[in-house]
Amino acid sequence: MTGEPLPGVPSLGASVSPLDYEPIPTGKIGAWLATLDPGYFALVMATGIVSIGCRLLGHSLIAEILLYATVAGWLILSAAYVTRIVRFPRHFLASLRAPSSAVAYFTVVAGTNVLATALLAHKTWLLSAVLGIIAFVLWLVLTYGLFSSVVLAGNRPALREITGVWLVWVVGTQSIAVLATALAPQLPWLDGGDMLASAAVLFWGVGVVLYLILVVIIFLRLFLIETTAAELGPAYWILMGATAISVRAAAGILDLDTSNPNPLLTQVHPFVAGFAVVLWAFGSWFIPMLVIFGLWRYFVRHYSWRYEAKLWSVVFPLGMYAVASVTLGRAIGFDFFQQLAAVWVWIGVAAWAVVTLLMIAAFTRAVAARPLEANHKAE
Repeated sequence: MTGEPLPGVPSLGASVSPLDYEPIPTGKIGAWLATLDPGYFALVMATGIVSIGCRLLGHSLIAEILLYATVAGWLILSAAYVTRIVRFPRHFLASLRAPSSAVAYFTVVAGTNVLATALLAHKTWLLSAVLGIIAFVLWLVLTYGLFSSVVLAGNRPALREITGVWLVWVVGTQSIAVLATALAPQLPWLDGGDMLASAAVLFWGVGVVLYLILVVIIFLRLFLIETTAAELGPAYWILMGATAISVRAAAGILDLDTSNPNPLLTQVHPFVAGFAVVLWAFGSWFIPMLVIFGLWRYFVRHYSWRYEAKLWSVVFPLGMYAVASVTLGRAIGFDFFQQLAAVWVWIGVAAWAVVTLLMIAAFTRAVAARPLEANHKAE
């Protein structure tokens, strides 16, 4: 083997020798598992949030179909990640040692919490609570492991490596706050609901501060470092997705203060409402810029239109924007946000359908290529 980076295992932030990897299997499934994208759980995030958006806006049938797809995606990808850890531990550890790929594992946290939140439509508070605990433990490990790796171990990424994907850290953090606000009213005991409400405020605060820190670094990177078509990809949509999920968490906090206020909720209510509007405005302002980035990438630089797992990082923000808009609009009584969400949710559905078709087409081509390769070898 050579020292070149392997697909799905970026050699960012840490030097990795060829000995850090097991040989990649020749089989399609084995090769896919060995090089599995650390951020593939964005598929679960995207499917789940579009399902939630459809349910909030009255499209129950689509929401239910997408919920089943979310469950299937979570089960398949969970099995794939565990299998990768067991069969290809060196590949997995190499991706953890590189901060810019390790941060993508926060998609597991966010995807699990999105699924748990979506399941609450069926009053499955116990299952959602279990999923939330799993996500919280993963968040703890990833947050303090990543921070320690960068600060204490000196495993520092270069400025060029800090792209929009780092904002998945914010998305994972805010997903805990969102689940807490959604789960609190369904708990059968009042004290538990109050604890979750307080936790939601605290995690929302952590997520907002993380967002402010990271977005400044990312903007400096965009202004100071030349950006290639490969780098200016779907990951930057997470910048808008991080604002949208922060708004959604804020809307949940505002709803709790209305239905079951406690002293902490009451004290922070004006600040949370005002800052949520600021975040919504900033995320909305950035959407045209993201469209320009995409046009430049595909039509000016002629980047390939092929399927890539990172495309789910575009679908999730589009779905979350609809959810954030409708929930904040209801929380503060602003009809425009709700009217916008009623239209925008279909953009999320369309984006999900397009990326799903691209994924199916890529899978079909991969399966069809296998017998052709076998025939060539036989000849």
